[in-house]
Amino acid sequence: MPRPARGSASYRAVLALPHARALFAAATLARLSYGLLSLPLLLAVREGTGSYAAAGTAAGLFGLTAAVLGPYRSRVVERRRAALPVLTALYGTLLGCLAAGSALGMDAGLAVTLAVLAGVFPPPVGPLMRTRWGELAGSGAQRQSALSLDAVTESTVFAVGPVLGGLLTAATSASLSLAATAVLAVTGFTAFTAVLGESPSAPPPVGTRTRLGPPAAPGFAALLVVVLGSGCALALAEVGIVAARGAAVAGPLMALCATGGAIGGLAYGRVQWRAAPHRRLLTLGALAAACYALPAAVSALPAVALGLLLAGACSDTLLITAYLQVDALVPAGFRTEASAWINTAANLGGALGSAAAGFLISRYGAAPAFPAAAAVLTALTALGALLPRRIAAVRAAA
Repeated sequence: MPRPARGSASYRAVLALPHARALFAAATLARLSYGLLSLPLLLAVREGTGSYAAAGTAAGLFGLTAAVLGPYRSRVVERRRAALPVLTALYGTLLGCLAAGSALGMDAGLAVTLAVLAGVFPPPVGPLMRTRWGELAGSGAQRQSALSLDAVTESTVFAVGPVLGGLLTAATSASLSLAATAVLAVTGFTAFTAVLGESPSAPPPVGTRTRLGPPAAPGFAALLVVVLGSGCALALAEVGIVAARGAAVAGPLMALCATGGAIGGLAYGRVQWRAAPHRRLLTLGALAAACYALPAAVSALPAVALGLLLAGACSDTLLITAYLQVDALVPAGFRTEASAWINTAANLGGALGSAAAGFLISRYGAAPAFPAAAAVLTALTALGALLPRRIAAVRAAA
């Protein structure tokens, strides 16, 4: 079989890059452990403590801790690659302790504490993989294809993972399912570490790092604002769909949204775009807001389905575009952390959107969810467009 042409941006050419197949397989295996985790963790803590309240608290705090601390784990690993196997060992051990405690019975406070501690240590596979793609790719088009393939794979794993986790729990038990997830995590992360290679030895530029916040790179804060808005809008729509249509209809509709994301991401990676990534980001934010406005204006099921299909495509391609901007905005030595900040912005947006949806639905019913999603994303996309100009004006005045 002929090899792809050097510099080609096809997905086959991307996977033919040096070490790309091994990295891609190991990263997918590691990500699968994250996708599997949600149901086994929730059900195992419920099984071990006898309390759904403890289980929900443990799962929620695990997710919050993992999301908030993600950039700081990435910061550590970016500068000290030897920290990656340490994170792997601690994360796997804590999940194993939770699994054992669930099988034997455990105090609710201990279960929540172990879950929070486990949330401190998940290795940053996604950010590291995206940085590695940027180093491997021979051109901007090739990097776009690589990041599109990576994003679609990650989304697919997180869509399929809960289904597999539920099937595994039903076939065995919640504690055994959690233990299997811990073993898969250690296996995947260890394989990923083995093929990842060493971090660059060159020190990062002075003045870019901030102690607690994201890298102080021009335009990066505006990017995070738009990603936050996208995550918030998607969560508002998801909760609104469940409240308005019920779980039986909401499930297929959200699967349609995920399908739109996969199709959009794969198509996006193969197109040669003329517009700059920042302009594409703002355009995709505006288009996604229009997609949410469609079911807000027309409540018929076909309109809702079409709106979610297109919103999924816009949201996933918006995230890919944000990842693409990291190389342009952020100096080498900060890009893994910057990629993690994008994930954190999306996750925090999702948490805020879910909370806002709960408030709106309890007060006014399901009707305001889609209009709120469109309004929030429109407002934050506009803010993302205006913020760089405002910062530039302040700096010029100073």
